[in-house]
Amino acid sequence: MGIRDRLSVLLAEAPPGAEAIEHDGVWWTWGQVQRTAREVGDVLDTAGAGAGGRVGVVLENRPEHIAVVAAVIASRRCLVMLSPLQPAARLTADVTRCAPPVVVSGPEPLAREGVLAAVTGHGTALELGLDGAVRAIGGTTPTGTPTSPGIAVEMLTSGTTGPPKRVRLRDEQLDQALVSGGQTPKSGRLLSGSASLVAAPLVHIGGLWRALACLATGRRMVLLPRFAVEPWADAVQRHGLRAANLVPAAIRAVLDADVPAERLASLQVVTSGTAPCPAELADAFFHRYGIPILMTYGATEFAGAVAGWTLPLHQRWWRRKAGSAGRAFPGVDLRVTGDDGTELPAGRTGRLEVRTEQSTKGGRTWVRTSDLARIDTDRFVWIEGRADDAIVRGGFKVQPETVRRALESHPSVREAAVAGLPEPRLGEIPVAAVETEPGQPPPTADELVALCRKQLLPYEVPAHVVVLDALPRTPSGKVGRTELLDLVRARLAHPTTA
Repeated sequence: MGIRDRLSVLLAEAPPGAEAIEHDGVWWTWGQVQRTAREVGDVLDTAGAGAGGRVGVVLENRPEHIAVVAAVIASRRCLVMLSPLQPAARLTADVTRCAPPVVVSGPEPLAREGVLAAVTGHGTALELGLDGAVRAIGGTTPTGTPTSPGIAVEMLTSGTTGPPKRVRLRDEQLDQALVSGGQTPKSGRLLSGSASLVAAPLVHIGGLWRALACLATGRRMVLLPRFAVEPWADAVQRHGLRAANLVPAAIRAVLDADVPAERLASLQVVTSGTAPCPAELADAFFHRYGIPILMTYGATEFAGAVAGWTLPLHQRWWRRKAGSAGRAFPGVDLRVTGDDGTELPAGRTGRLEVRTEQSTKGGRTWVRTSDLARIDTDRFVWIEGRADDAIVRGGFKVQPETVRRALESHPSVREAAVAGLPEPRLGEIPVAAVETEPGQPPPTADELVALCRKQLLPYEVPAHVVVLDALPRTPSGKVGRTELLDLVRARLAHPTTA
């Protein structure tokens, strides 16, 4: 049974009094989820968004938003995910660019400057209340708008292959991803008594996949607005969770907070994805809590993870393969190729390619990633860097080009350069240096950071900005990344010279 059919059954047959989603200490029942889903469906029908219709959702980590996701996917419409984390101008641009004929959103994003006008400029705006009530607040759904049959989710991603783009996830991709991850319901059981924790943003593939996994298996969902150590540890302890997920930065945060081991005693494993988890970090967590970290490797384009560790693999191989991303999951083929596309032998480093039904291109086509990797003779995958220059900050990808454009929008900045500075807790952080425009008053670093906060997502804002008369350059005239990072480190060590 695919995810669309599974959600249809739950919305029709789940006991109304059963607990479905805990949020801020309050449970939403399946009856509340079903009521909101029915109301959403009725309003979408009235608005003219039928089967295959594209429905934009400004998706927040709230139970009523989960109900909307379930309603859209179960009704064979296409969920067009819009991020509330974006500043108003970028959310407006995203809405205008992808132009869904109907957009569902909580009140706050629609109140931002320009957002409501962008929605009603080409479609209908539906406001979703905290109680799950839905009402049209403006606009008209255009007739004859393109539909997306067979596409379950369309989401924005920085991906592994370059600048941010929209990725369309087919029904089969989500179904295969859930099967590969072992997220299928037990035979004859509609709901499960166990619970799972969702702390990642729902607008990213990690958060969406975990929410769909809860729904697919009938598990109760503990939904956090965002990750924070204390609420996360509290949820683990109260619900006796056996498994949880933490990105590397969150693993460090738990260790740094020195959470007592007895609070995490129920956990048998912690999975980790979105960014490489250093072996020494995984070992530190294991030595502190006796809980193995199971790394995974994947991307939005693959609807989640395509390789990773399992508990049996960890028990047998960890001492010899610590630091590996694990092995390919069932239904996934991996290979490493050279610049000419020729497959390389075991142990050689090249570009990682993936073939799986989880791919946007189907299960017969090899997809070339931007990750450099090697596959050893025991079929373990080792990620050794990226062919592109994306910065992974605590699991979130930052494109230097996006940050550069924001800095160069300042009238006193002639040119900016951005690079990733290694950082123990987050893996990398974006840092920048700018070359000032002659004849203009030079900006301060604080001024440039404030400018970035207005234009960028929080994790894209550079942690440090150095203002220079001239950027460091290689003999070819390019800005040298090594020299840039050395300069930033020097300024951090001697801030009075900035």
